[in-house]
Amino acid sequence: MTLPFFVYGTLRPGEPHHDTFLRGRTRTEEAARLTGAVLYEGPGYPYAVEESGAVVTGELITPLPDAYGELLAALDRLEEYAPGDARNLYERVARDVVRDTDGATLRAWVYVAAPAVAARLRAGGERIEGGDWRARR
Repeated sequence: MTLPFFVYGTLRPGEPHHDTFLRGRTRTEEAARLTGAVLYEGPGYPYAVEESGAVVTGELITPLPDAYGELLAALDRLEEYAPGDARNLYERVARDVVRDTDGATLRAWVYVAAPAVAARLRAGGERIEGGDWRARR
């Protein structure tokens, strides 16, 4: 399935991984919101944890068509995601994202905390109030 990506942490414009992974590979980068998730602090990066009624702020990234496969593989490696691997820190899931400019709802890939990580964060993690990783600073 070819979908755009919703990014909310170190892949956002101006953040440490944006230029390394996304520069020259995107067609558009638009402000957007993911409903049904909260953010928790990680060791230098956030985790999105699914939770109804909450909102996460980020960007909707649409890759250039010829860069899609390479970008998908690079982001999976960055997020240490392998389909079906119980050791995953993140799971890549398709979720609805709302674009800020026009309110349109689009389906996008989102890296959310894997179940074991999400359970640990819910039990004792530091929640990022307001759902915006940049605003916590």
